[in-house]
Amino acid sequence: MNRRNRLLPAALALATATALLATSCSSSGSEDDDSADGSPSTPPAPTAPSTPGTSAPGTPDGTPDATPAPDSPSAPATSTAPGTPSGTTAPGTTPPGGTAPAPTGARWQPAPGLAWQWQLGGGPVDQSVDVPVYDIDGFENDASVVAALHAKGRKVICYINAGSWEDFRPDSAAFAKALQGSDTGWKGEKWFDIRKLDQLKPLMAARFDMCRSKGFDAIEPDTIEAYNQNSGFPLTPDDQLKYNRMLAQLAHERGLAIGLKNDLDQIPALLPDFDFAVNEECSQFDECDRVAPFVKAGKAVFHVEYKLDTDKFCAKAKSLGFSSMQKKLDLNAWRKPC
Repeated sequence: MNRRNRLLPAALALATATALLATSCSSSGSEDDDSADGSPSTPPAPTAPSTPGTSAPGTPDGTPDATPAPDSPSAPATSTAPGTPSGTTAPGTTPPGGTAPAPTGARWQPAPGLAWQWQLGGGPVDQSVDVPVYDIDGFENDASVVAALHAKGRKVICYINAGSWEDFRPDSAAFAKALQGSDTGWKGEKWFDIRKLDQLKPLMAARFDMCRSKGFDAIEPDTIEAYNQNSGFPLTPDDQLKYNRMLAQLAHERGLAIGLKNDLDQIPALLPDFDFAVNEECSQFDECDRVAPFVKAGKAVFHVEYKLDTDKFCAKAKSLGFSSMQKKLDLNAWRKPC
């Protein structure tokens, strides 16, 4: 489930109702114009040094065709959920708090303009969408799904909630009550006390190890702007910078790319630490220019709108070099790309 972090619960409920009404007459996923999916729009020329991954849909983005390393998608590993009572660690993973093995080769660097699919709900992942990038739930999809997408030439991003506790996750018991603050506005979720890096770091490392062992190429960490929310803790912008940089370090130690989810105010400070951006509704709130520094640095911006139809935002999104589409709020397989 997606999160527009800066909406209060009441406003979020209203937005959800509005979004569902607005999309009730939309076409189904099978009616999408997928001809646009495989042909990313031409982004503006980067104005800062960059190492873009690729510009061709359907091909591994910037990853050399070499013999796969043990953790590559061609050799999927079975993952044990972090925080399980047995305390066992899945093959190819790092024990919580341990040092991750040095990654082999360069991590994926998604280039601006890559078309993508974002599916966190609606049942099994629809693998028929012809786009080079998929973003799917890390817990709910096993290594076979990632391997199947890789076999189609896709890169796969692992969605993980890194900023709030969820009572429905298999590792929920590993998070002490003292780490849990106010409700986020989503059922069964509470903000983390991100100041407690010593406690959260090994737990996040275990989640990232799970993504790595399943063969994912990147991480999408959600709810990582608690400092400007009613979290129940006296969090500061500096607390958030430290926490988000810790997440980026954990991902990079494992050879994984990582995206900055929303957190617009801290983009200038965090741009060097993150490999791409994931943004919700920057057009709706007239703030897409604030995300544009990622494209100028040669880094992709994966962007969605919920309430606006494509004719209201695609022209500007394309001019900025964003990878944009309209989605329904429950993030099922339906999509309407720019």
